[in-house]
This record gives sequence, structure tokens and C-alpha cells, in this order.
Amino acid sequence: MKKNKKELKNFFIKLSSIVIAIIILINVTYNLIFADKLESINKVLMLSDKSNINSLKDKIRLEIKQGLEKERILNDEDAALIYKFYHKIKKEINSSQNK
Repeated sequence: MKKNKKELKNFFIKLSSIVIAIIILINVTYNLIFADKLESINKVLMLSDKSNINSLKDKIRLEIKQGLEKERILNDEDAALIYKFYHKIKKEINSSQNK
């Protein structure tokens, strides 16, 4: 009887330590992987705050400046796709003005 109680006690100690380890592992994983991404998404979604709007504007300006410093902004495939899109929009605008 004492042996069963001791084995049962050891089992529950091991079980509780495994559960605690799993909880800590899930928490660390969440903080390392998802927290930063969720924070960025929340920042973009909260555009009603003046500081967030200014922060987003500054980030866009910085990206545009960095893009302008490059020799080529677009690769050939993207440039062709944008060119086709531009002509399609141009045709639609011209056809709507003729009506």
C-alpha cells in the first residue's frame, strides 16, 4: 500500500512538472513569435491616434527614400504587370469619359 502511494505521489509530481513545463513553453513561444506581429498589426489598425498616424507616415517616407536610392525599384515582372494594369485603367477611364 505504501509503495502504491509513493508511486502515485511521484506520478503526480512528474505530471504537474510536465504540465508546468508545457505552459511555460507555450508562453515563451507565444511571446517570441506572435506578440511582435500582433503588436505591429494593432499599431496599423489604430490609425485614429495622431502619434500612430505620424509614425506610419514617417515609416512610409523612409521606405520611399530607400527605394529611390536603389538603381531599380521594380523587377522586370513587376514592371510589366504594373504597366498592363496602368493601360487597363487608362482604357476604362477613357471609355467612361466618352459616354
